[in-house]
Amino acid sequence: MTLLTELVARLADVVCADPDVMEGYRRDRASWAPAGLPLALARPRNTREVQELARFATEHRVPLVPRGAGTGVAGGANALDGCVVVSFERMNAILELDEAAMYAVVQPGVLNVELKQAAAQHGLWYSPDPSSFEISTLGGNVATNAGGLCCVKYGVTGDYVLGLEAVRSNGEVFRTGGRCRKDVAGYDLTRLLVGSEGSLALITEMRLRLRRKPAPPSTFVALFGSLEAAGHATASIVRAFEPSLLELMDRTALRAVESHAHLDLDLDAAALLVGQTDTENSSQLLAMQNACEAAGAHLAYSTEDPNEGELLLKARRLAYPALERLGSVVIDDISVPLPQLAEMLRRIELVAAEHDVLVATVAHAGDGNVHPLIVFDPNDESARVRAHAVFEQLLVEALALGGTVSGEHGVGLIKAGYLRRQLDATSLELHHAVKRAFDPLGILNPGKLLGSS
Repeated sequence: MTLLTELVARLADVVCADPDVMEGYRRDRASWAPAGLPLALARPRNTREVQELARFATEHRVPLVPRGAGTGVAGGANALDGCVVVSFERMNAILELDEAAMYAVVQPGVLNVELKQAAAQHGLWYSPDPSSFEISTLGGNVATNAGGLCCVKYGVTGDYVLGLEAVRSNGEVFRTGGRCRKDVAGYDLTRLLVGSEGSLALITEMRLRLRRKPAPPSTFVALFGSLEAAGHATASIVRAFEPSLLELMDRTALRAVESHAHLDLDLDAAALLVGQTDTENSSQLLAMQNACEAAGAHLAYSTEDPNEGELLLKARRLAYPALERLGSVVIDDISVPLPQLAEMLRRIELVAAEHDVLVATVAHAGDGNVHPLIVFDPNDESARVRAHAVFEQLLVEALALGGTVSGEHGVGLIKAGYLRRQLDATSLELHHAVKRAFDPLGILNPGKLLGSS
């Protein structure tokens, strides 16, 4: 009996081996990350079927590669030759929504937007909001500890995970955390699994904290003659105030969006900074606007109309699709301490010019989380090599400024080697020890995050 025959015999309604179907599950959106040919695709419907997959994998030493919606950009969901890709698309139920306790229990295939909508029906809010919130799954959000536009005030996905149900590589089920907002009984296994990119266990349920919905936001926009001035304004604002959103676009991004959407943007500005506040104190909006002008903004204006504010954010949301029209786009994801943001922005411009590569920078500026969007012609090998050089050099520059190689997208395949530069030898050994404790055979998403052992 072949491996595939046995797997089908054990989980006939779960397993698919059609090459045409599997092709759509082989990779995420990291265009240059390698992807192998899987043995099969599995789409379990419940925890019991996930357990059976894990038992099969352990018995035959077959790698399991968990997958959400495939919206990742680091190669974390890319298949390996001979693996079983485990898609959680069928485990997509909101199992519980407790209005009094302000939490929801969901399966990993639930979309971020679906939980937002369900919470809103009870006057509650699920705040983590990655840019892909309409198409990304909560399981993928937890696996990468996804951030988003509002995390400058409200935090990232991990701040909302109260507890998890997960399956080890040998098929054992375990649970972490619970219903309480404060719980320090034992090691914090929940936090350990959040951001582990499917390398420690297969998450099958999540208990997620909900919040009261905030007041409608007020919005300001400021235009700058230099990226560095926008960086200094950002640091000044975050030090003195509490914006609920603070986003940045550089000139290249602005020009791409204007060409795409015709929003009448100022194409001479080196940077646009858009911020929001959802406090009752209306003077804070004016104070943040004044901080921009003090840092060198040549134009700043604000509105308390939420609809107008959403229009002002439209350009930021259109940056990625606008740049996709120009070529293949690789999204870098680096973070630096806020005092170093202006310098990081300056270095991005220098590196792009040095390699003659189009780089448009957008940023969750209030967190120091910068996304250089590297654009190149996929049919031009020289352009691809130069783009790859820019990608790697920007990781080095971020580390030199005391930053990190990944702020919110994960390490996946494309940054595993640079994680070794960021962590010291003892930290790396502890990472590997944790991996061995959860997954002694190394069959859960091998090669991702920590690279090859």
